[in-house]
Amino acid sequence: MSREVDVAVVGAGVLGLAHAYHLANRGLRVVVFERTPVAQGASIRNFGMLWPIGQPPGKLYRLARRSLEVWRGILSSAGIDHEPVGSLHLAYHDDEAMVLNEFVSRFGRDYSAEMLTPAQIVNRFPAVRQDGLRGGMFSPVEVTVDARKTLAALPYWLQRTYGVEFAFGTTVLGYDSPRVETTAGEWTAPRMVVCAGVDFRDLAPQAFMQAGLVPCKLQMMRSQAYSRACRVGVMLAAGLTLRHYRAFADCVSLPALIQRFDREMPEYGRYGIHVLLSQNSSGELFIGDSHEYGNVIEPFDKAEIDDLILRYLHTFVAIPDLRIAARWHGIYVKHPTEPYVVAHPQPGMMAVAGVGGNGMTLSFGLAEQTIADFVS
Repeated sequence: MSREVDVAVVGAGVLGLAHAYHLANRGLRVVVFERTPVAQGASIRNFGMLWPIGQPPGKLYRLARRSLEVWRGILSSAGIDHEPVGSLHLAYHDDEAMVLNEFVSRFGRDYSAEMLTPAQIVNRFPAVRQDGLRGGMFSPVEVTVDARKTLAALPYWLQRTYGVEFAFGTTVLGYDSPRVETTAGEWTAPRMVVCAGVDFRDLAPQAFMQAGLVPCKLQMMRSQAYSRACRVGVMLAAGLTLRHYRAFADCVSLPALIQRFDREMPEYGRYGIHVLLSQNSSGELFIGDSHEYGNVIEPFDKAEIDDLILRYLHTFVAIPDLRIAARWHGIYVKHPTEPYVVAHPQPGMMAVAGVGGNGMTLSFGLAEQTIADFVS
């Protein structure tokens, strides 16, 4: 590996890889430092959902759509499996249907979203439970990938296609432009981009001291692989999801729905649980998740949370012989009000953090934006 590049990127999660891509696409020489032998953080511990439907109307939704456009080009060029199955939000109560109908009437055209009747849903997606189904909102936009395989394949593609260098198992100890001090020796790079996830404070402690970023722990599960004969055919969500994503925040019918959830299902609010289901090209189902913040986070997972997730899952989808093959948790950081945080701690350094649970969805669009400002 060379020891002199134009830009050093810290972190080989999705945000770091997105920045490496846009830098290299501009003809810059790039090295990516990752302290672990392979990416092991939040980027590989998620549903693999490229999920614009969750972003609020306006700037962030447009950013998510741009990110998805870049994603599609990369996935096709790299030959990485991806499933353009779209998303379906289901309603089993009148107040859930009211929120979805309001959203579609106000924003459906912008989001390419439409309401489907119960008959239309069960005809297209027979795994959806029919009992009590009031309807659902379908969007054809969303794409699913296997996060583990995708994050493993992208470095090889970036190296092969753009000459991006990777130093896995290497920790960056300090930066004083252009000097990069690492556990594997010294490099020269006049610019550095830090995308270190939960380790965001390590190289820029002063910049993030007052940033207000809060860690969030989520619990997830993965099922055994199902054959092609058992395909859900769409990424699924139900009523609880309407309180989680900012896309629905301005719906005037939402507060009444949240009040019912708090009254009838307080344990779901206590653990920040909403339930999503995705299926990768191998037939495995990804199920989750919960949200515990700040000081309540502990290294021990709660069986109660998994039980609550599975209980709610069974109210809207019928999965034959569901067996859980793996359970895990991930931790990311997010800002209470901002969708992400960009800082410039010192000359030549940019740090990007706090994309929260939207890393897969926003990273390639966000990196295009931040890089344009950083290298101009």
